[in-house]
Amino acid sequence: MATTIAPDTPAHTVDAFHRGRFWLVQPSRGGHRAGMDAMMLAAAVPSGFSGRLADFGAGAGAAALAVLSRCPAARAVLVERSAEMAGFAAATLSHPGNAHLGDRASVLTADVTLAGRARTEAGLADNSFDFVVMNPPFNAAEDRSTPDELRRQAHVAEDGLFERWIRSAAAVTKPRGGLAVIARPEQLVAILDAIEGRFGDAEMLCVHPRPDAAAIRIVVRAVLGARGKLSIRPPLTLHGPSGNAPAERTEMINNGLASLFGD
Repeated sequence: MATTIAPDTPAHTVDAFHRGRFWLVQPSRGGHRAGMDAMMLAAAVPSGFSGRLADFGAGAGAAALAVLSRCPAARAVLVERSAEMAGFAAATLSHPGNAHLGDRASVLTADVTLAGRARTEAGLADNSFDFVVMNPPFNAAEDRSTPDELRRQAHVAEDGLFERWIRSAAAVTKPRGGLAVIARPEQLVAILDAIEGRFGDAEMLCVHPRPDAAAIRIVVRAVLGARGKLSIRPPLTLHGPSGNAPAERTEMINNGLASLFGD
């Protein structure tokens, strides 16, 4: 498909998601390239969602556009700290293959860890979103060191990251609004500590590469101001026992045909 990407856009690829229902302009080298994590995160939003969504750390916009692709009445703000990645997000929205989604989305270059007035002045007003999704950098610094600064910012977690990101999510979300986070299993304690006193009715779903393998991701969903305790939902298994072909449910989630929590 022809593109209208600005000539000064850094080296990039244009990739189809949801079987061509939307397209992503993302860096071909350096930075973060979206994949299954973004599709699982987007699938945590209920299929009937029709409100205003914030995608914290949006990168090129995969999770937000996946929500818009599945939820025809939703609107989204792609919040990204990196000016270069925000440029890719803007290029994504201007791609002609996304014309049916572009008028429901916008890009905001802002640091989601800002607090109080600074956060508001950056464009993240209190009580202004119905749902926040986030795919924070969750690799420990020693896990995947890289000389590429853009990729390091997208992948490597800073101390207290979940507390700061979820604090901001609680501030910008409307009462009874939703939150969804994807992370590694070892970060569950940090996430639960951060949502305590802010979000409740939490649900956790583990993601396993195969039926006999340990979980490699967790997805946590919760409701602002709710008081219910954590529940653990049936897991998602990405592949069958052979580890080759994706499982049917995985394929449906990856292509925007099903929600992660069944709603």
